[in-house]
Amino acid sequence: MATRVQPRQLCRAGSAGAEALATGGAASAEGPGRPGPLQDETLGVASVPSQWRGVQGIRRETVTCLHTLGYPPAQGQGLHVTSVSWNTTGSVVACAYGRLDDGDWSTLKSFVCAWNLDRRGLNPQQPSAVVEVPSAVMCLAFHPTQPSHVAGGLYSGEVLVWDVSNPEDPLLWRTGLTDDTHTDPVYQVVWLPEPRHSHRFQVLSVATDGKVLLWQGVGAGQLQLTDGFALVVQQLPRNAKLKKPPRGETEVGATAVAFSSFDPRLFVLGTEGGFPLKCSLAAEEAALTRMPSSVPLRAPAQLTFSPHGGPIYSVSCSPFHRNLFLSAGTDGHIHLYSMLQAQPLASLQLSHKYLFAVRWSPVRPLVFAAASGEGDVQLFDLQKSSQKPTVSIKQTQDESPVYCLEFNRQQTQLLAAGDAEGTVKVWQLSTEFTEQGPRETEDLEQLAAEVAT
Repeated sequence: MATRVQPRQLCRAGSAGAEALATGGAASAEGPGRPGPLQDETLGVASVPSQWRGVQGIRRETVTCLHTLGYPPAQGQGLHVTSVSWNTTGSVVACAYGRLDDGDWSTLKSFVCAWNLDRRGLNPQQPSAVVEVPSAVMCLAFHPTQPSHVAGGLYSGEVLVWDVSNPEDPLLWRTGLTDDTHTDPVYQVVWLPEPRHSHRFQVLSVATDGKVLLWQGVGAGQLQLTDGFALVVQQLPRNAKLKKPPRGETEVGATAVAFSSFDPRLFVLGTEGGFPLKCSLAAEEAALTRMPSSVPLRAPAQLTFSPHGGPIYSVSCSPFHRNLFLSAGTDGHIHLYSMLQAQPLASLQLSHKYLFAVRWSPVRPLVFAAASGEGDVQLFDLQKSSQKPTVSIKQTQDESPVYCLEFNRQQTQLLAAGDAEGTVKVWQLSTEFTEQGPRETEDLEQLAAEVAT
């Protein structure tokens, strides 16, 4: 493994400590109360006493469970939490209910739920808003500036935008089922500023039909296609490590997307084939595809990275370095890549099962979190160790998978994770995970400098 970051002595919670973390108290309800409109004031979340006796003696607890949230009608249907998202104020967390296992979930009634964690009398089993959806919801993303607007992608291929502050009539826009609509499940949606109007936003969607599409809300509740890309095998930049695709296969299924924090046109796609792709919104080459579209589709790929041993479920671009990104997949590995070379800088095996999500910390350059198919949320601090997690949190008691996680960019001590039990847990991180170390930025630069010369 190519890394010069010096491993230091690793402090880990033992299994008893992990169990203590997993059973951390959820917020108690102060009465039934009807779901009201979401409040946007950021009141801050009450801190939790964080002293515990660990294996090494007394030390500050690094992670505590603040809330265990769920929607019993969705859990009673056996629905999974497929995605979580924090709104722009950091006080509201939303989750998508759907299914990520094999099956046809296109007509499965499911839900989008939101909880305002600053509401007095928060009932963890009674969301502040519930939206019923006619197909399994695969992904969610809150609007960057509108606190109650959230976009979602469905198993049916549709993209929708809801206003969760209006529970009686929440639907704002939808793609409908047209020739432009994805024909496969939508695995991620992202809000992007319009090139000429930075205060206006479009929704970008990626799906396993090989299309990456940009949608704009127009009158009469319609999401209209404004731009699009298609991933075609023949147009991928060559990579010697890739196997040749089966004859007749042309489209490359996209499973995840992450945008650079430094170049708004640059993005990374995760694929069903297990290889990440470096892509650009500015690509001009026409896509060699027969897929119907009302706008010309372009070929976005600029570099094909060396693959995982199976499909990728998640990618994340570093907020602190323009060239670094992480990917996670069904092979149980996290890969750390540089945008400048095909082979990964580092590969970490975190799980003997799938890894479903990976996210860089928004405030610590060398910290990231991963969600595993064994029911764990793993927090890595590369300043402490480049091999092992600093803390491994047991989210599910029966080791059912954790499917998604997101750091809160406003209240940076909070991390939300959703699982196959239909539960969202909100974890509070200690300052160990939220305050930068003295040489952290330099260590990150050193890691990125490991590119083969």
